[in-house]
Amino acid sequence: VRVYYEDVDIGGVVYYANYLRYFERARSEWLRSLGVNQERLATVEGVGFVVVRAEIDYKIGARFDDLLEITVVPVEMKRAYFWLEQEARYADGPNAGRVCAAARIKAACVRHSDMRPQPIPDILVARLAA
Repeated sequence: VRVYYEDVDIGGVVYYANYLRYFERARSEWLRSLGVNQERLATVEGVGFVVVRAEIDYKIGARFDDLLEITVVPVEMKRAYFWLEQEARYADGPNAGRVCAAARIKAACVRHSDMRPQPIPDILVARLAA
């Protein structure tokens, strides 16, 4: 993820809430890499994932034009939710590898019609078990 001017605050560092956006994009790409089509889940199966908890630690502020690597690591899966650990790290330059922000995210699978918990789709369970 490249940090754009729109991502920074008046002090020139990434506005804290934008890390949530970076983490969300990375989760979407992670699901896509596992073969999970979120659009199909929503339209055909009527389910999707919602973040129900986010714990974030901010370490060092990234700045305009920095290149960040966003990671997604599944750490626990239950019937209707999973926990992920995510990090935003400098991808290059003198700070390469240093963590800007670290998060622990709980995402639940819900039925869109009433937002009730649903079992995580078998395709995701199978891909994570592999």
